[in-house]
Amino acid sequence: MPNETPESVRSDATFLNALSAFLVLPGLAAVTVPPILAWLDPWRGELWLPGLTVMLAGAFLLFWCVRDFYVAGKGTLAPWDPPRNLVIVGLYRHVRNPMYVGVLALVAGWAVFFRSPLVAAYTALLFLVFHIRVVAHEEPWLESTFGETWDEYRKHVRRWLPRIGPWRNRPN
Repeated sequence: MPNETPESVRSDATFLNALSAFLVLPGLAAVTVPPILAWLDPWRGELWLPGLTVMLAGAFLLFWCVRDFYVAGKGTLAPWDPPRNLVIVGLYRHVRNPMYVGVLALVAGWAVFFRSPLVAAYTALLFLVFHIRVVAHEEPWLESTFGETWDEYRKHVRRWLPRIGPWRNRPN
């Protein structure tokens, strides 16, 4: 298109990458697998509506984080198109991995909704997989990519347990 600048083409490509990564990665783990597991779970109970509240909270966290990755990070949650900037805004000022926390909340909501021990076990397995991925791959990549900025952020914001107040990135 004649009026498109290289930056607008890049922005369109980043948006499509963000959308596809969102649909494939958390979509599969948090939206497709849990109801299938619940359907297969011989121990599941009657539906319990408070689970919907937990699912909505998880989805809200997830959407917020995907937006921050796209807007502040200039990238996506996909390993093939990672953010170009360290994302330390929004929920990331409280906890280093709010996107994973959102996915886990969404899956835990399914477990509560279906009263499914199998989906609860899947939630625990996902947490273990996420933790290993974060420690073995993501944090070393962040350190090598963002150096001192990552170091400062890591010192003040915990990996899984949120801070009460937001971290404010202040120059030393």
